[in-house]
Amino acid sequence: MKALLVTHGTRGDVQPFLALALALRAAGHDARLAAPESFAAQAHEHGVEFAALDEGPNRLMADPVVREAIGNGYRGVRGKISAVRTAKRITPLIADVLRDLSERAREGGTVDMVVHSPTLPAQHIAEMLGVPAVLATLQPGWVPSSQFPCPMLPLPRVPKAFNRATYLAVSATLRSQAGVANTWRTTELGLPARRRGHDLLHDADGAHRLVLQAFSPHVAQVDPAWPQNVRTTGFWFLPAADSWSPSEQLRRFLDAGPPPVYIGFGSMAGPQASRTGTIVADAVRRAGVRAVLATGWGGLGETESSDEILVIDQAPHDWLFPRTSAIVHHGGAGTTAAALASGRPQVVCPFVADQPHWAQRMHAVGVAPEPVRQQQLTNERLAAAITKALSTKETADNATRLAKVIRAQNGAHTAVRALEEHLDHAQS
Repeated sequence: MKALLVTHGTRGDVQPFLALALALRAAGHDARLAAPESFAAQAHEHGVEFAALDEGPNRLMADPVVREAIGNGYRGVRGKISAVRTAKRITPLIADVLRDLSERAREGGTVDMVVHSPTLPAQHIAEMLGVPAVLATLQPGWVPSSQFPCPMLPLPRVPKAFNRATYLAVSATLRSQAGVANTWRTTELGLPARRRGHDLLHDADGAHRLVLQAFSPHVAQVDPAWPQNVRTTGFWFLPAADSWSPSEQLRRFLDAGPPPVYIGFGSMAGPQASRTGTIVADAVRRAGVRAVLATGWGGLGETESSDEILVIDQAPHDWLFPRTSAIVHHGGAGTTAAALASGRPQVVCPFVADQPHWAQRMHAVGVAPEPVRQQQLTNERLAAAITKALSTKETADNATRLAKVIRAQNGAHTAVRALEEHLDHAQS
């Protein structure tokens, strides 16, 4: 089998697909990853065939309007206005990505299957190539359920009868970009116009598509009523590349004292990143801990290293997290998965999207204290949360126990088996 894997976004969106590519290769298959061009070097480190796509919406991470929207979590009237303004900026950028995707798909030779995230409508590429399309999601919320409301929406508790209706918001978001996708479909892919082309869960003939949910049912809610085509595999972990090694500065810092607390908010750079960095540095001092601060794409501003704090850009989570005492993060699906696998207590400070969901789930399964939302982040609250995470034996025990379960699942391997079965069925 040769699979075309398609995704877009930041590191948390791309790394699980790299992990799937490696799992496919380990099973004797070929995989080609289409993702933002900034991930070409990482794909090369792992020996994965790569098709570069335009950075598209990633360029907006430094946009003041987008930073404001992320910082306030799209809450209130001002947040909703920011969300609308952000959506208007995204549409033309997606068109640039789609043009690249159609070109890369034609250049890549024959493929047997297209596996894609919801961030790009690559089901149309699969239709053009005449192969099955498989949806791969990194968080719950794409498959409707009557058991729980859509996890990707910041909703108050709603009556159970209205749970399924909350998923209409996801459908509306996909429909808002259907115009640019349909234009691309007819003008560049040579396909006829299609009604409900934004529908990720069904093929053009209405048949259910295979959906791989790349998270663990031990920490995320799953609906036993979901059909057989929805497979919850466990998380897809990307190991550090063989060529990677820690800097001498990082190694010395880790060896110089007790395990530090990791603090990093990934690509979630709010409008006050410098203020966030100051809060974090002061919270570290108040909690009396050592810390490694990962600045990522600017989520912590320009914090400086000291005897208690080492500032780094980033390091592979599977290498660094087990060497820490606790993990403070933003609640992205990938970081949450790596934190779970490390067996360390967590403190989750969510911004937007699915992050509040993962924050609540970490608290619910007992590996983290109550979340500290970024919009309410203060040095006192963060210091108190770090202290609680480190001093509560039950939290540490839960984290150790759950890590063994998470690591044993081998979600990427399970996903490969599902893809093999699906292709065999499609070709029979």
